[in-house]
Amino acid sequence: MADAIKIFVPCDAAALSVGADEVADAIFQEAQSRNIEIDIVRNGSRGMLWLEPLVEVQTSKGRVAYGPVAPGDVAELFEAKFHEGGKHTLGYGLTEQIPYFAKQERLTFARCGVIDPLDLKAYEAHGGLKGLGNALKMNRADIVAQVTESGLRGRGGAGFPTGIKWKTAAEQNADQKYICCNADEGDSGTFADRMLMEGDPFCLIEGMVIAALAVGASEGYIYLRSEYPHAASTLRKAIALWEEAGLSGRNEDGSPRFNLHLRMGAGAYICGEESSMLESLEGKRGQVKVKPPIPAISGLFGKPTIVNNVLTLAAVTDILTKGAAHYKNFGMGRSRGTQAFQLAGDIARGGLVEKAFGVTLDELVNGFGGGTHTGKSIRTVQAGGPLGAYIPVSGFDVAMDYETLAQSGAMLGHGGIVVFNDSVDMARQARFAMEFCEIESCGKCTPCRIGATRGKETLDKIIAGEDRVDNLQILDDLCDLMTDASLCAMGGLTPMPVQSAVKHFPEDFWRAKGVS
Repeated sequence: MADAIKIFVPCDAAALSVGADEVADAIFQEAQSRNIEIDIVRNGSRGMLWLEPLVEVQTSKGRVAYGPVAPGDVAELFEAKFHEGGKHTLGYGLTEQIPYFAKQERLTFARCGVIDPLDLKAYEAHGGLKGLGNALKMNRADIVAQVTESGLRGRGGAGFPTGIKWKTAAEQNADQKYICCNADEGDSGTFADRMLMEGDPFCLIEGMVIAALAVGASEGYIYLRSEYPHAASTLRKAIALWEEAGLSGRNEDGSPRFNLHLRMGAGAYICGEESSMLESLEGKRGQVKVKPPIPAISGLFGKPTIVNNVLTLAAVTDILTKGAAHYKNFGMGRSRGTQAFQLAGDIARGGLVEKAFGVTLDELVNGFGGGTHTGKSIRTVQAGGPLGAYIPVSGFDVAMDYETLAQSGAMLGHGGIVVFNDSVDMARQARFAMEFCEIESCGKCTPCRIGATRGKETLDKIIAGEDRVDNLQILDDLCDLMTDASLCAMGGLTPMPVQSAVKHFPEDFWRAKGVS
């Protein structure tokens, strides 16, 4: 098909949810009826989710974008010669020049939406496998040094320095070590892990193999949430293709030197916490363990284990490809590299924005996001997932990096940003935080298990107008107790959205009446 026109239609779950398969079929049928030779490539998503299904056409000038495309638009698109880059009301010109995309710094997501996610040749042609090639020429200590020098910190939310974790595991003497990828992406408004796994799975696998070389591991697990069936299907195929190509090395019996397994979680939010995830991997109830020992010393089955988030391991691929200095050149302070920010909620242009740390919340929400979808005023955003703080519009000038957000009483988390318009009731949002913790708590520690229940009950009283002064004091004391005494971040961070809502929107706790 040398002369065939390449047309790209995403196979990402977000695009599929709005009819991408039907659009691909309609394009194929219309091209056949017009005797136009085309080659449909099912790529990942570019992350401009408000334009999905985003159809791209390869032209001599580059890829031209059209979206959102519905099956009913296809005949008209062909009439406008979109297959030749023709102008249409759905057209956005060259994809790379769309402002939303052009203003990003794509490092981890450089290939996402560009290639067929299961085409190893395309992956290599776009820079894949170079990081692994470089790692194979280095000793363990040098690989760890590169990751440490890059300043990479865990992208799952905790922000712990990745190099220190790897160094700890590498120094352990053990007959078995593990690399575990935490893909239990459960925060509200987040989808970056899913996008990467569905759009560039080899990037994650390559990062895991590099991690295995660095610490001396021979077994790896990807712990994926059950709500991601498309990601699971893509990963299974990608792992099989990777192993078939012998890219994990081979033992004398022909088996891979690094065995990678996919394991599905059952939907427990608490299993996003590393020790709970490891318990689940061992076939036990997902429950938080007391530390020490840390997993890097005694983790899965009591062996040294590296637990990293999807985006952390994917970033490793870029670091080993281009060098620590290149990656460290992005960001600010102790927050180096880029972060995948995910815009959701009442947002005009929802999607993924990969930017260097330091971009302001205002730039993300109003610059990239374009304000609200409904046209209503923004009242607040919740940054960092369901346990993150609510930030009022007056605080939108905050720089999005770990330390600056912490100083302002908020957190980065996994990079999720959920926008709420002026119709939101913040007292009920505070109640939701306590109810969420009550439902999702593993139940091991009293402050979290009982504290969340008492917190919800206290908020019900406040909303009903019962002894508000006393109950607000009780709520504050309860939040302090949960923060200081909970075993893990589940209970320890639940007070953050509650206290930020009370601090920034006190009027909602005085006018609220009735309990839904």
